[in-house]
Amino acid sequence: MTLNPFTPTSAEWDAFVVAQPRGHVLQLADWGALKGAFGWAHERVALREGDQIVAGAQLLFRPLPLRLGTMAYLAMGPYGEDRLWRAIHACARQHRAVFLKWEPGIYTPGETQPDPAALGFRLAPQTIQPPRTILIDIAGDDDAILGRMNQGTRRKIRQSLKNSVTYREATRNEVSRFTQMMTTTGARNAFGVHSAAYYERAYDLFVPHHAALILAEHEGEALAGVMVFAVGRQAWYLYGASSDSKRNLMASYGAQWTAIQWAKARGCTTYDLWGIPDEDEAALEAGFETRSDGLWGVYGFKRGWGGDVVRALGAWDYVYNPALYAAYKFALRLRRGAAE
Repeated sequence: MTLNPFTPTSAEWDAFVVAQPRGHVLQLADWGALKGAFGWAHERVALREGDQIVAGAQLLFRPLPLRLGTMAYLAMGPYGEDRLWRAIHACARQHRAVFLKWEPGIYTPGETQPDPAALGFRLAPQTIQPPRTILIDIAGDDDAILGRMNQGTRRKIRQSLKNSVTYREATRNEVSRFTQMMTTTGARNAFGVHSAAYYERAYDLFVPHHAALILAEHEGEALAGVMVFAVGRQAWYLYGASSDSKRNLMASYGAQWTAIQWAKARGCTTYDLWGIPDEDEAALEAGFETRSDGLWGVYGFKRGWGGDVVRALGAWDYVYNPALYAAYKFALRLRRGAAE
């Protein structure tokens, strides 16, 4: 049977994504809308059998410099049949893509992994999402979850809950308190953060159906915040922030624990801490006490939550225009050289 590609509505698409065992927040229609408000275009392509979607993917597109075309981007998909790739490539070419960057995501033991090289992709020189992360098992009761953590993290969580810090889901009017802390956190840990408008738009799009913003407060002062997302049985800690005030109250630990409780209440069994340095465990453990740049600054916090260090399949590029792709790689090398 020949299945013709079509563009599903946002509601059709989200119902399909949520039903997938590997359903991911980066494939929801609202993620396309979020990125679309900040310089990306987006398009969904799907195959339908009768009135049912049987395969699909959401693609993002970003202009390359000098009007050379676009970079197409496929994150944490596609879903469904191999026959979808023809439609994906056709969509990318319609958007003048020089290449398609594919980040298939994390595959746990027992899942069938794709082989990007066999599909014509080459290992990419640049990733967009952090390829290495920590996955926490949040199945079972609180004692079971706490028992998988290291002693120091358990102690800090309990300390955070004994102090007179309150933890709750923030309202839309309070997003600015979170964005102020994001600026502080980015400066402290030497990594880039989005604009205030980005977090405000994320809140508008995802809360309450697929996300919550947890705020920790003490005597009216915001001390920490966590923006957590969920689809199906998976939750992601995408954005977190803390102030430089009253660090002894351990509010970041209480906010994270509250976010885990939110995810559990939705039926999630896995909690993704979303991003640590791309090093093996031995290197991570050897370096986290002496490094604070980039994701090293948050690894010391994330390592104690009792999760497994895992690596995604990384980023892979399918090249449509070899000459312009070579120019793109050359520009990457120049930029890295200037940063060193």
